[in-house]
Amino acid sequence: MPTYAYACKDCDHAFDIVQSFSDSSLTECPECQGALRKKFNSVGVVFKGSGFYRTDSRDAKGSTVSAAPTAPSPAPAAAPATAAASS
Repeated sequence: MPTYAYACKDCDHAFDIVQSFSDSSLTECPECQGALRKKFNSVGVVFKGSGFYRTDSRDAKGSTVSAAPTAPSPAPAAAPATAAASS
């Protein structure tokens, strides 16, 4: 269960409490019965390295990102002209 931080708007009392996701937020300070506000902290998870982006785990045909352009294949060589064809 996550830990939430609260601070009173009236008396500046701050505390942390473990609550379920389905529990409603606290609204009343336990010390002065003033209004509480939920404090938000930075996220404790940081994703670093490869494998966390949409294009890291997909193959080129299933991805919406176009692959690097490939060099065009050379055109077939023209057949040499023969003397019989010119007469």
